[in-house]
Amino acid sequence: MSSSTPAPGAPVAPPVCPRHPDRVSYVRCQRCDRPVCPDCQRPAAVGVQCVDCVAEAAAQTRQPRTVLGGQVRAGAPVVTITIIVINIAAYVLQQVVPGFTSHWIFSPRIDSHDYVRMLSTAFLHASITHIGLNMVTLWFVGPFLENALGRIRYAVLYLVCAFGGSVGVVVIAQLTHSWPSGVVGASGAIFGLFGAVFAVMRRMGGDIRSILTLIVLNLVLGFVVANISWQAHVGGLVTGAVLAAAYAYAPRKWQKATAWVAPIVVVALLVLALRAAYAAAGL
Repeated sequence: MSSSTPAPGAPVAPPVCPRHPDRVSYVRCQRCDRPVCPDCQRPAAVGVQCVDCVAEAAAQTRQPRTVLGGQVRAGAPVVTITIIVINIAAYVLQQVVPGFTSHWIFSPRIDSHDYVRMLSTAFLHASITHIGLNMVTLWFVGPFLENALGRIRYAVLYLVCAFGGSVGVVVIAQLTHSWPSGVVGASGAIFGLFGAVFAVMRRMGGDIRSILTLIVLNLVLGFVVANISWQAHVGGLVTGAVLAAAYAYAPRKWQKATAWVAPIVVVALLVLALRAAYAAAGL
Protein backbone atom coordinates (compact mmCIF):
# COMPACT_ATOMS: atom_id res chain seq x y z
CA MET A 1 0.00 0.00 0.00
CA SER A 2 1.41 3.42 -0.98
CA SER A 3 0.68 6.92 0.18
CA SER A 4 1.27 10.34 -1.42
CA THR A 5 2.00 11.85 1.98
CA PRO A 6 5.76 12.18 2.44
CA ALA A 7 7.28 10.48 5.43
CA PRO A 8 8.11 12.74 8.36
CA GLY A 9 11.45 14.40 7.77
CA ALA A 10 11.57 13.43 4.07
CA PRO A 11 12.54 16.23 1.65
CA VAL A 12 9.59 18.01 -0.07
CA ALA A 13 9.85 18.76 -3.78
CA PRO A 14 9.83 22.48 -4.52
CA PRO A 15 6.74 23.86 -6.30
CA VAL A 16 7.07 24.18 -10.08
CA CYS A 17 5.11 26.10 -12.70
CA PRO A 18 2.51 23.80 -14.37
CA ARG A 19 3.29 25.29 -17.79
CA HIS A 20 7.06 25.13 -17.26
CA PRO A 21 7.81 22.13 -14.99
CA ASP A 22 11.54 22.85 -15.11
CA ARG A 23 11.05 26.17 -13.31
CA VAL A 24 10.72 26.41 -9.54
CA SER A 25 8.30 29.08 -8.35
CA TYR A 26 7.20 30.01 -4.86
CA VAL A 27 4.80 32.67 -6.22
CA ARG A 28 1.21 31.48 -6.57
CA CYS A 29 -1.71 32.62 -8.68
CA GLN A 30 -4.29 34.56 -6.66
CA ARG A 31 -7.18 32.71 -8.38
CA CYS A 32 -6.15 29.06 -8.68
CA ASP A 33 -3.30 29.01 -6.12
CA ARG A 34 -0.99 27.17 -8.50
CA PRO A 35 2.71 28.07 -8.71
CA VAL A 36 3.41 30.53 -11.50
CA CYS A 37 6.82 31.36 -12.98
CA PRO A 38 7.78 34.92 -14.03
CA ASP A 39 6.94 34.29 -17.69
CA CYS A 40 3.41 33.16 -16.78
CA GLN A 41 2.69 35.87 -14.21
CA ARG A 42 0.19 38.61 -15.05
CA PRO A 43 -0.32 41.60 -12.73
CA ALA A 44 -3.66 41.61 -10.89
CA ALA A 45 -5.41 44.01 -8.55
CA VAL A 46 -3.82 42.03 -5.71
CA GLY A 47 -0.74 39.93 -6.42
CA VAL A 48 -0.48 38.10 -9.74
CA GLN A 49 -2.54 35.65 -11.78
CA CYS A 50 -1.46 32.93 -14.20
CA VAL A 51 -2.07 33.23 -17.93
CA ASP A 52 -4.71 30.49 -17.82
CA CYS A 53 -6.82 32.32 -15.25
CA VAL A 54 -6.45 35.62 -17.13
CA ALA A 55 -7.60 33.94 -20.37
CA GLU A 56 -10.53 32.31 -18.62
CA ALA A 57 -11.62 35.62 -17.08
CA ALA A 58 -11.36 37.37 -20.46
CA ALA A 59 -13.51 34.70 -22.11
CA GLN A 60 -16.20 35.15 -19.46
CA THR A 61 -16.21 38.95 -19.72
CA ARG A 62 -18.72 40.39 -22.19
CA GLN A 63 -17.17 42.80 -24.68
CA PRO A 64 -18.68 46.30 -24.39
CA ARG A 65 -20.78 47.28 -27.42
CA THR A 66 -22.31 50.46 -28.77
CA VAL A 67 -26.05 51.08 -28.97
CA LEU A 68 -25.96 49.77 -32.54
CA GLY A 69 -24.12 46.59 -31.58
CA GLY A 70 -20.61 47.56 -32.67
CA GLN A 71 -17.77 46.27 -30.51
CA VAL A 72 -16.12 49.11 -28.62
CA ARG A 73 -12.44 49.29 -29.54
CA ALA A 74 -9.75 51.66 -28.39
CA GLY A 75 -7.12 53.03 -30.71
CA ALA A 76 -6.98 54.14 -34.32
CA PRO A 77 -9.79 53.59 -36.87
CA VAL A 78 -8.07 50.65 -38.55
CA VAL A 79 -10.59 50.09 -41.36
CA THR A 80 -10.69 53.75 -42.38
CA ILE A 81 -6.91 53.94 -42.44
CA THR A 82 -6.74 50.73 -44.49
CA ILE A 83 -9.20 52.09 -47.08
CA ILE A 84 -7.20 55.31 -47.37
CA VAL A 85 -3.94 53.37 -47.81
CA ILE A 86 -5.50 51.19 -50.54
CA ASN A 87 -6.75 54.28 -52.38
CA ILE A 88 -3.35 55.96 -52.18
CA ALA A 89 -1.58 52.78 -53.32
CA ALA A 90 -3.97 52.46 -56.26
CA TYR A 91 -3.34 56.09 -57.24
CA VAL A 92 0.41 55.53 -57.18
CA LEU A 93 -0.03 52.47 -59.40
CA GLN A 94 -2.12 54.58 -61.78
CA GLN A 95 0.86 56.90 -62.18
CA VAL A 96 3.60 54.30 -62.58
CA VAL A 97 1.97 51.25 -64.20
CA PRO A 98 0.94 51.69 -67.85
CA GLY A 99 -2.63 50.57 -68.48
CA PHE A 100 -3.47 50.18 -64.79
CA THR A 101 -6.34 52.67 -64.91
CA SER A 102 -7.83 51.32 -68.13
CA HIS A 103 -7.69 47.78 -66.73
CA TRP A 104 -9.68 48.60 -63.58
CA ILE A 105 -11.90 51.55 -64.58
CA PHE A 106 -15.64 50.98 -65.05
CA SER A 107 -17.17 52.10 -68.34
CA PRO A 108 -20.92 51.60 -67.86
CA ARG A 109 -21.82 50.78 -71.46
CA ILE A 110 -18.73 48.76 -72.36
CA ASP A 111 -18.25 46.86 -69.10
CA SER A 112 -21.85 45.75 -68.63
CA HIS A 113 -22.28 43.30 -65.73
CA ASP A 114 -18.55 43.55 -64.86
CA TYR A 115 -18.95 43.51 -61.08
CA VAL A 116 -15.20 43.58 -60.39
CA ARG A 117 -14.70 46.83 -62.30
CA MET A 118 -17.82 48.28 -60.70
CA LEU A 119 -16.05 47.89 -57.36
CA SER A 120 -12.43 48.50 -58.34
CA THR A 121 -13.24 51.82 -60.02
CA ALA A 122 -14.11 53.23 -56.59
CA PHE A 123 -10.41 52.98 -55.66
CA LEU A 124 -9.18 54.93 -58.71
CA HIS A 125 -8.89 58.72 -58.99
CA ALA A 126 -8.44 61.25 -61.77
CA SER A 127 -6.01 63.64 -60.06
CA ILE A 128 -4.16 64.40 -56.85
CA THR A 129 -6.86 66.94 -55.97
CA HIS A 130 -9.56 64.33 -56.58
CA ILE A 131 -8.06 61.73 -54.26
CA GLY A 132 -7.03 64.36 -51.71
CA LEU A 133 -10.55 65.73 -51.26
CA ASN A 134 -12.06 62.25 -51.11
CA MET A 135 -9.59 60.93 -48.55
CA VAL A 136 -9.88 63.98 -46.30
CA THR A 137 -13.67 63.63 -46.36
CA LEU A 138 -13.38 59.91 -45.63
CA TRP A 139 -11.11 60.64 -42.67
CA PHE A 140 -13.68 63.01 -41.14
CA VAL A 141 -16.70 60.76 -41.73
CA GLY A 142 -15.39 57.20 -41.52
CA PRO A 143 -14.17 56.89 -37.91
CA PHE A 144 -17.59 57.85 -36.51
CA LEU A 145 -19.29 55.03 -38.41
CA GLU A 146 -16.45 52.60 -37.71
CA ASN A 147 -16.90 53.18 -33.97
CA ALA A 148 -20.70 53.10 -34.07
CA LEU A 149 -21.15 50.05 -36.31
CA GLY A 150 -17.98 48.08 -35.61
CA ARG A 151 -15.20 47.29 -38.03
CA ILE A 152 -16.80 44.47 -39.99
CA ARG A 153 -20.15 46.12 -40.62
CA TYR A 154 -18.43 49.39 -41.49
CA ALA A 155 -16.11 47.71 -44.02
CA VAL A 156 -19.04 45.88 -45.61
CA LEU A 157 -21.02 49.13 -45.70
CA TYR A 158 -18.21 50.91 -47.55
CA LEU A 159 -17.85 48.20 -50.19
CA VAL A 160 -21.60 47.87 -50.75
CA CYS A 161 -21.87 51.67 -51.12
CA ALA A 162 -19.05 51.63 -53.67
CA PHE A 163 -20.99 49.03 -55.65
CA GLY A 164 -24.20 51.00 -55.20
CA GLY A 165 -22.51 54.07 -56.66
CA SER A 166 -21.67 52.19 -59.84
CA VAL A 167 -25.19 50.79 -60.05
CA GLY A 168 -26.54 54.33 -59.70
CA VAL A 169 -24.45 55.39 -62.70
CA VAL A 170 -25.90 52.58 -64.84
CA VAL A 171 -29.53 53.06 -63.76
CA ILE A 172 -29.49 56.84 -64.25
CA ALA A 173 -27.58 56.52 -67.54
CA GLN A 174 -30.33 54.25 -68.87
CA LEU A 175 -33.08 56.60 -67.66
CA THR A 176 -31.43 59.69 -69.15
CA HIS A 177 -29.98 57.90 -72.21
CA SER A 178 -26.63 59.49 -71.43
CA TRP A 179 -23.82 57.00 -70.90
CA PRO A 180 -20.51 58.30 -69.48
CA SER A 181 -17.34 56.87 -71.01
CA GLY A 182 -15.98 55.97 -67.59
CA VAL A 183 -16.24 56.81 -63.90
CA VAL A 184 -13.58 56.77 -61.19
CA GLY A 185 -13.41 57.82 -57.57
CA ALA A 186 -14.42 56.98 -54.03
CA SER A 187 -17.11 59.66 -53.87
CA GLY A 188 -19.95 57.19 -54.51
CA ALA A 189 -18.86 55.18 -51.47
CA ILE A 190 -18.29 58.34 -49.44
CA PHE A 191 -21.78 59.61 -50.28
CA GLY A 192 -22.94 56.24 -49.03
CA LEU A 193 -21.24 57.04 -45.73
CA PHE A 194 -23.08 60.38 -45.70
CA GLY A 195 -26.36 58.50 -46.01
CA ALA A 196 -25.25 56.10 -43.30
CA VAL A 197 -24.35 58.93 -40.91
CA PHE A 198 -27.83 60.38 -41.47
CA ALA A 199 -29.50 57.05 -40.63
CA VAL A 200 -27.29 56.42 -37.59
CA MET A 201 -27.64 59.95 -36.22
CA ARG A 202 -31.40 59.80 -36.63
CA ARG A 203 -31.52 56.47 -34.80
CA MET A 204 -29.37 57.80 -31.96
CA GLY A 205 -31.41 60.97 -31.62
CA GLY A 206 -28.59 63.26 -32.73
CA ASP A 207 -28.77 66.55 -34.62
CA ILE A 208 -29.12 65.63 -38.31
CA ARG A 209 -29.10 69.19 -39.65
CA SER A 210 -25.34 69.32 -40.21
CA ILE A 211 -25.19 66.07 -42.17
CA LEU A 212 -28.26 67.09 -44.20
CA THR A 213 -26.55 70.38 -45.08
CA LEU A 214 -23.40 68.51 -46.08
CA ILE A 215 -25.36 66.12 -48.28
CA VAL A 216 -27.33 68.89 -50.02
CA LEU A 217 -24.26 71.06 -50.65
CA ASN A 218 -22.28 68.18 -52.13
CA LEU A 219 -25.19 67.02 -54.28
CA VAL A 220 -25.56 70.55 -55.67
CA LEU A 221 -21.83 70.69 -56.44
CA GLY A 222 -22.24 67.47 -58.41
CA PHE A 223 -24.70 69.18 -60.71
CA VAL A 224 -22.83 72.49 -60.96
CA VAL A 225 -19.18 71.44 -61.30
CA ALA A 226 -18.18 69.66 -64.51
CA ASN A 227 -16.81 66.12 -64.63
CA ILE A 228 -18.42 65.03 -61.36
CA SER A 229 -20.43 61.81 -61.41
CA TRP A 230 -23.52 62.93 -59.50
CA GLN A 231 -25.13 59.65 -60.57
CA ALA A 232 -22.63 57.72 -58.44
CA HIS A 233 -23.29 60.12 -55.57
CA VAL A 234 -27.02 59.42 -55.70
CA GLY A 235 -26.52 55.65 -56.00
CA GLY A 236 -24.10 55.55 -53.08
CA LEU A 237 -26.22 57.86 -50.94
CA VAL A 238 -29.36 55.75 -51.29
CA THR A 239 -27.44 52.52 -50.74
CA GLY A 240 -25.71 53.76 -47.61
CA ALA A 241 -28.88 55.16 -46.09
CA VAL A 242 -30.82 51.93 -46.64
CA LEU A 243 -28.12 49.57 -45.39
CA ALA A 244 -27.23 51.70 -42.36
CA ALA A 245 -30.91 52.03 -41.48
CA ALA A 246 -31.15 48.23 -41.44
CA TYR A 247 -28.13 48.10 -39.14
CA ALA A 248 -29.35 50.91 -36.90
CA TYR A 249 -32.99 49.95 -36.45
CA ALA A 250 -32.52 46.19 -36.06
CA PRO A 251 -33.74 44.99 -32.63
CA ARG A 252 -30.93 44.16 -30.24
CA LYS A 253 -31.47 40.41 -30.49
CA TRP A 254 -31.38 40.54 -34.30
CA GLN A 255 -28.31 42.75 -34.72
CA LYS A 256 -25.89 39.90 -35.44
CA ALA A 257 -28.20 38.30 -38.00
CA THR A 258 -28.91 41.68 -39.61
CA ALA A 259 -25.18 42.29 -40.00
CA TRP A 260 -25.13 39.43 -42.54
CA VAL A 261 -28.63 39.40 -43.97
CA ALA A 262 -28.99 43.14 -44.67
CA PRO A 263 -25.93 43.47 -46.97
CA ILE A 264 -26.97 40.36 -48.90
CA VAL A 265 -30.49 41.74 -49.43
CA VAL A 266 -29.19 45.19 -50.46
CA VAL A 267 -26.66 43.72 -52.91
CA ALA A 268 -29.36 41.47 -54.37
CA LEU A 269 -31.62 44.49 -54.94
CA LEU A 270 -28.74 46.39 -56.54
CA VAL A 271 -28.03 43.49 -58.89
CA LEU A 272 -31.70 43.32 -59.86
CA ALA A 273 -31.74 47.07 -60.57
CA LEU A 274 -28.54 46.72 -62.59
CA ARG A 275 -29.87 43.84 -64.68
CA ALA A 276 -33.14 45.67 -65.30
CA ALA A 277 -31.31 48.80 -66.44
CA TYR A 278 -29.04 46.87 -68.81
CA ALA A 279 -31.97 44.85 -70.15
CA ALA A 280 -33.92 48.06 -70.85
CA ALA A 281 -30.86 49.42 -72.67
CA GLY A 282 -30.47 46.21 -74.68
CA LEU A 283 -27.10 45.38 -73.14
